[in-house]
Amino acid sequence: MATTTLLNTQKKESRWGMTKKNVIWKRKDLLGLEDLSADEIALILDAAKSFKEVSTRKVKKVPTLRGKTIVSLFFEPSTRTRISFELAAKRLSADTIGITANSSSVLKGETLKDTAKNIEAMNVDVVILRHSTPGAPHLLAKVLGPSIINAGDGAHEHPTQGLLDLFTIKEKKGTLKNLKVSIIGDIAHSRVARSNIWGLKKMGADVTVCGPSTLMPVGIERMGVKVTNDLDQAIEGADVLNVLRIQVERQKKGLLPSIREYINLFGINRQRLKNAKDDMLIMHPGPINRGVELTPDVADGPCSVILEQVANGIAVRMAVLFLVTGGKE
Repeated sequence: MATTTLLNTQKKESRWGMTKKNVIWKRKDLLGLEDLSADEIALILDAAKSFKEVSTRKVKKVPTLRGKTIVSLFFEPSTRTRISFELAAKRLSADTIGITANSSSVLKGETLKDTAKNIEAMNVDVVILRHSTPGAPHLLAKVLGPSIINAGDGAHEHPTQGLLDLFTIKEKKGTLKNLKVSIIGDIAHSRVARSNIWGLKKMGADVTVCGPSTLMPVGIERMGVKVTNDLDQAIEGADVLNVLRIQVERQKKGLLPSIREYINLFGINRQRLKNAKDDMLIMHPGPINRGVELTPDVADGPCSVILEQVANGIAVRMAVLFLVTGGKE
């Protein structure tokens, strides 16, 4: 079964090009990719490779986490991430409970910490948290016994999205090392961008970020990326374009003159891709603003792996749940 395959892969060289040493997951939580080593990232990706096969079976379930209870606590809207985590947990045979801000006691004035402590008192094993405040999962990780998985904290990180993006690129390209990856769009407000940068750099990729100067964080060069405001320059020679959503809900007024101007300067269409590499991948974390970040013919075109990202998210999140709960049946 998948868990047996996973344990066997830990005894030999990682398929993701990392060292031969036997890497063991020792962390209670997954809070971000910034703190992970390249070997830890490779371990998650190896596990995801093993678990992906489960979703192709007629019976899409293994007993790996039978008896475990997993709570998803989402204080921001989500479709892909929430459903993906819930499917991952159910395919591992865990019991799952979903709580949103509208159905929690936070509406009655209860603090996040008190809400989480009450959930802990019910003897749960994992809390998956999405919250608008950067660092919220880190706070809970310090005060709770259950494992905490960061499903997105403000504009800070979204580690499982970063991991599924790495998984998809590696699956398509065969390697991450020395690939040229350009991340396009609203870098300043994007937790996806940050997790991708940390993960890609640790796995040996060459990363460029491109977007309006008003949507570019000050000092982002310190993360080891190249910065450009020229979309054509970002596309030239790139193996992967990861195109981000314009996050209107996180922006202050005046950061963009108009959506039309953004489309003219940074929207991806077929004309923009005329000098791109034939095998370049087009990615997007979703949801897509069609006609803004991507034209429909590009989003649905032969270079797009957007739906494959969604599918791979289940395997990656199965791997994360497996590892943070001890990596044992």
